[in-house]
Amino acid sequence: MSKIDVVRAAMVEAMKAKEKEKKDALSMLLSALKNAEIDKREPLTEDEENAVVKKEIKQLKETYESAPDGRDDIKNEAEFRMKVYQQFAPEDMNEEQIREVISQVLSELGIEAPTGKDKGRIMKELMPRVKGKADGKAVNQVLGAMLQ
Repeated sequence: MSKIDVVRAAMVEAMKAKEKEKKDALSMLLSALKNAEIDKREPLTEDEENAVVKKEIKQLKETYESAPDGRDDIKNEAEFRMKVYQQFAPEDMNEEQIREVISQVLSELGIEAPTGKDKGRIMKELMPRVKGKADGKAVNQVLGAMLQ
């Protein structure tokens, strides 16, 4: 069952339960998923669906953080929608899992003591493996801590 079907089913449940805010949030997520599918002109893979959900969550975080101080309505709506979208987002990798992937990349590249000069090569191999599974900032911080 695709994520579009899952979101659509959750939206129907929200309509039946007369939860207007949740239905509206799910409707927006469903639109984003459908638009991505239309742009691609074929069904999305699971990774692509997860990337769309993550992108929507990231945009909501930016909206929340950039909202003016007096606009609690904007912040509350963004926060509510983030909570709803989190149900459909994959679990992010934790720091230990990121370290394991970095170690695999280092061994494949034959780098025993990584330095700042190696960071570009490492990131080039690393990011496709963690795309959609870990936040880029978190990966960068973990790698930065491992560099000598």
